[in-house]
Amino acid sequence: MTNLSLIGIDLAKNVFQLCGISSSGKLIENKQLKRSALITHVSKLKPTIIAMEACYSSHYWAREFTKLGHQVKLLPAQHVKPFVIGNKSDRNDALAICEAAQRPNIKCVPIKTVEQQDIQCLHRLRERHVAHRTGLINQARGLLSEYGIVAPLGLSAFMKMLREYTSPTNSTLSSNLKKHLSSVADEFHWHTEQIEDIQQDLQQYANLNPLCQYLLSIPGIGIINATSIYSAIGDGSQFNSAREFAVWLGLTPKQSGSGEKNFTGGISKRGNRYLRKQLVHGARSSVARSKTKKDPLSIWANKLVERRGAPRAYVAMAARMARIAWVLLQKKENFKAV
Repeated sequence: MTNLSLIGIDLAKNVFQLCGISSSGKLIENKQLKRSALITHVSKLKPTIIAMEACYSSHYWAREFTKLGHQVKLLPAQHVKPFVIGNKSDRNDALAICEAAQRPNIKCVPIKTVEQQDIQCLHRLRERHVAHRTGLINQARGLLSEYGIVAPLGLSAFMKMLREYTSPTNSTLSSNLKKHLSSVADEFHWHTEQIEDIQQDLQQYANLNPLCQYLLSIPGIGIINATSIYSAIGDGSQFNSAREFAVWLGLTPKQSGSGEKNFTGGISKRGNRYLRKQLVHGARSSVARSKTKKDPLSIWANKLVERRGAPRAYVAMAARMARIAWVLLQKKENFKAV
């Protein structure tokens, strides 16, 4: 099979579908391979282009195939689906990957390094602990409301209240309920410790990574945003402009048109949902702190709040932060509030 010019691989857990085509577009092979045989088979091939969907385990396989001298293309899954002809099957999916890989307008997903994937995993674990801790609080608030106890807002105030009503000297709740609410408090503290431990690890990554240091200089971007941006896009070289990065994040308006009519709606909300959410949180903090500042970015944010309202200003600030982040990553310099 010396005339193979492109290989499309449909990834799975144990059984992989490998489709090979020639430079003239002729189908040469489309067969299944076991997981244990995949690396052995690919290592025997001459260096060529290997295309895969950017999905489960794709970055691992991309790094392994790159080591063997192949050029790897990771394609966004939503751009591969339109090329599936007939019913969905592994054979048709692998062939669709080959078809999509030959389209000039489909942008490939950059291969993540091990460090980027480590950081991404830490963010996913942290997000789970935060969600479980929030669930504990909401459930406890609901249960206590049945006894006429209204829990105050805030984590520290809630825990103070919980300790008060579970103390032996307090007679508002039964001893049996106190015992189980105490276990809720223990679980809450465990999740909090895990979150703090993960944030310390993220802090270490940020301290050692120069790209994260550039991002940390932007108002509204802290350890969480800096490391999540780096884990998602690296140095951002896959984007041609700052606006393209904002579009990828879904922070720009949806646009539609036909003929001479063009319409603009709300933000598209496409792309990385987690990163978009974190940037909006950071923008909310930045806008709140800009009220007393006189630098150009703060003045722009304050005027936007007056003109369009706070919610729209948060999203607009998030989009601007994303653009600034891309520019700093390309210039490799810190943000300067002129």
